[in-house]
Amino acid sequence: MTPTEFTQQQIERYRQMTGEQRLLIALNLHEMSCEIARDGIRGHYPDATPEFVEDKLHERLRQTYQPGTTQSGTAVASHD
Repeated sequence: MTPTEFTQQQIERYRQMTGEQRLLIALNLHEMSCEIARDGIRGHYPDATPEFVEDKLHERLRQTYQPGTTQSGTAVASHD
């Protein structure tokens, strides 16, 4: 099976799922990515408390999802 065929088959499987099933997959992927980020933060700050790790994670999430900024937090020019 080629990568394109695999992707098409996976898309078809997603289409057969209920919205609840797809949401559960998305939430699990989000939690997994947060855990990977926590591990990275702990790697940079080996003596960090759990509270510090969560604060840093939330800071990263705010920067990532803040409209009008790049992932690094720099402003993006508006084209309105």
